[in-house]
Amino acid sequence: MSLPDHIFEIKDFLVGKGFPDKIEAVVILGSGLGDFGDEIQNQTVIPYSEIPNFPQSTVQGHSGALIFGEVEGKTTLAFSGRFHFYEGYGFDKTVIPVHLAYAFNADKLLVSNAAGGINLDFRVGDLMVIEDIIKQNMDLKAAPSSKKWSLDLYSVADRVQQIAHDVGVATKRGTYLYVKGPNYETKAEIKAYRMIGGDSVGMSTAPELMEAARLGIKSAAVSLITNAAAGVTDQKLDHAEVKEAAEMKKGEFAELVKGLIKEF
Repeated sequence: MSLPDHIFEIKDFLVGKGFPDKIEAVVILGSGLGDFGDEIQNQTVIPYSEIPNFPQSTVQGHSGALIFGEVEGKTTLAFSGRFHFYEGYGFDKTVIPVHLAYAFNADKLLVSNAAGGINLDFRVGDLMVIEDIIKQNMDLKAAPSSKKWSLDLYSVADRVQQIAHDVGVATKRGTYLYVKGPNYETKAEIKAYRMIGGDSVGMSTAPELMEAARLGIKSAAVSLITNAAAGVTDQKLDHAEVKEAAEMKKGEFAELVKGLIKEF
């Protein structure tokens, strides 16, 4: 499948910085989860600002850098910071990490995010393996393709949970509901989202998973439940909760991602 020309320009730049032509695993790190970069050995760090034709991440908790190196003996590229629709980027920009994974012929794409808990059985700090998504008003204009494709995360979730169990990390599983943001959802919206099957809610990930499915990249996704969504508790929603929850779970998150890089 064809990719935008700027993707190959970015790849050529990175290869010129010493990146190999093929990378085994690509990881997109969600809000507050950038500490996983410390797990990457022999790393090369390139700020987004130094990469031509590359967007800039403006959200708190996203450092805005590529981290390349090795994890569990696998060449790994981590995006410490992503690009959201609510920052003013079109979906063609939000999926740049996916396009680069395809350009580098990655064996696997691992996507993480910080999300609000809708499921009343979830607690702050839970790691939820995404088994399906609900898209709210997402018009992802992908390049034309004659190939029919579908998103199948349910069977993938079984494998992810098995790997999580093997490395001693407890997980939940559920459906991730995508909203454009940047405003948090109202209590009435969260009640409606729960009724249609949403377990967590966030402002990323769905575009990346849809594009990865279209391109045929093996992908898995995990949400860190960093807060209870509106109406679940009486507390006011605050982005500071994201950092606090991520700090609490960074060790388990790192073990899970390392297990996925090695075994998924």
